[in-house]
Amino acid sequence: MIASTRGGLDLLRSNWKQVSAILFLGFSSGLPLLLIFSTLSLWLREAGVERGAVTYFSWAALGYSFKFVWAPLVDKLPIPALTKLLGQRRSWLLLAQFSVITAIILMASSDPATQSGLSVMAFAAVLLGFSSASQDIVIDAYRIEAVEKDVQALMASTYVAGYRIGMLVAGAVALYIAAGLGTTKEVYIYSAWKWTYLSMAAFMGIGVLTTLLVREPVARGESSYFHHVSDYLRFVLLFIIFVGTFIGSFLLLSDLVVGLKAALAGAEGQHKALAGFAGETLRLAVSLGAALGAAWLVVVIGVARREMVRDTYIAPVADFFHRYGKAALLILLLVGFYRVSDIVLGVISNVFYQDMGFSKQQIATVTKVFGIWMTILGGFLGGFLTLKFGVMRMLMLGAVLTVVTNLLFILLAQAPGNLPLLYVVIGADNLTAGLASAAFIAYLSSLTSLSFTAIQYAIFSSLMTLFPKLLGGYSGQIVDAIGYQQFFLGASLIGVPVFLLVWLANRHTEVEQANE
Repeated sequence: MIASTRGGLDLLRSNWKQVSAILFLGFSSGLPLLLIFSTLSLWLREAGVERGAVTYFSWAALGYSFKFVWAPLVDKLPIPALTKLLGQRRSWLLLAQFSVITAIILMASSDPATQSGLSVMAFAAVLLGFSSASQDIVIDAYRIEAVEKDVQALMASTYVAGYRIGMLVAGAVALYIAAGLGTTKEVYIYSAWKWTYLSMAAFMGIGVLTTLLVREPVARGESSYFHHVSDYLRFVLLFIIFVGTFIGSFLLLSDLVVGLKAALAGAEGQHKALAGFAGETLRLAVSLGAALGAAWLVVVIGVARREMVRDTYIAPVADFFHRYGKAALLILLLVGFYRVSDIVLGVISNVFYQDMGFSKQQIATVTKVFGIWMTILGGFLGGFLTLKFGVMRMLMLGAVLTVVTNLLFILLAQAPGNLPLLYVVIGADNLTAGLASAAFIAYLSSLTSLSFTAIQYAIFSSLMTLFPKLLGGYSGQIVDAIGYQQFFLGASLIGVPVFLLVWLANRHTEVEQANE
């Protein structure tokens, strides 16, 4: 352990500029997340929005799960004037950060207590999810390209630390500001939340300043298909057609979900929630299929060049399957399900704490301040242990501890208002989350090829959150139907199959590498 610590310090000394930069960029990346999830859920609840509708807002972050669609644009498309001045990574990072700031300001300008305000809030939340996901695409690519592979575990743990500090500000600091300005569950004050969110927009200035100060990573070879303006425009048109078809199909299929709910109007609550989840999943799959079909047609008729599509979308996927062979499918299953237990539980966590009788100040102090520091500790612990024991062993440890610590929430549900128990549960849960996240980020980084950094990591991180966020959107309805204790038991048990996936992925990856 001493040798591992010394090695980590040597890596830190030789890469301190990149490590420092990723700390602040991690902050910029972590700040928007809770402004869509838990902090927003408390605002909506105080504004009188029903619990089931509150958890639907978690779908605003589905942009994180589909960012692989526009990641190639971020990876290849130059921004006029700005790219020449700052470089490909920094120019897109700056654009994404200003988009995040705009979305937060728009949310601050919307009162969800009114129907029109709630509609604007929904649009602004989606914009924030899209903008924040775009920022993450660039930061992930920068983190991987800025240092060698042996520094990735250290970069991952530092990124987790910055990310969690950003969450601390968006969680605890935001709740302190809102409470200090007088808004409560009993007395809702819109202006208090307005100024809270405006202050969060101001904190994004840290990320903007970091972007202006960091150096662009070493440029990689660019595809020859991206040298002409017409190529860029045709590629953007392909993206617009894909997105437009997806949105149109998604809206047209809304009657599918409505019909399922109507058919089960007399069913029990949990059956309604499961039917709604099945309907939304089918709606999403059909819409995605229609969008892919439209994109294929655009390529066939020559609107977009086949070479560009192959170079941008097909080549990164083919490279991954070529490198990992039969183990590729196991790896993708592991990526898609590793965080399912953690994310599903996290969607409704702040509403749970409030329902258990904890005040906003207590929630902020315990779950945000204390919890975030425990996560940071877990992140650095995970980073150093990964250097010593290897990433797969730490992935398994993180998966096991996630299931165990999530079961502790059952005890909390049985003891409403028990503040010491809240500290114990949050401490264990966040320490585990930090450890598992650091190992998982290092694992995802190791899977990517430097030739396709942005698109491959975007695919992995999108897959990581897609199913959990779809399921998490119905967590409010599920809790209404079966109660918190049964919900936490179910959220823990769905993490058990991950143990097998980690073991199989490790075993088959070693076999494939041995056969190369």
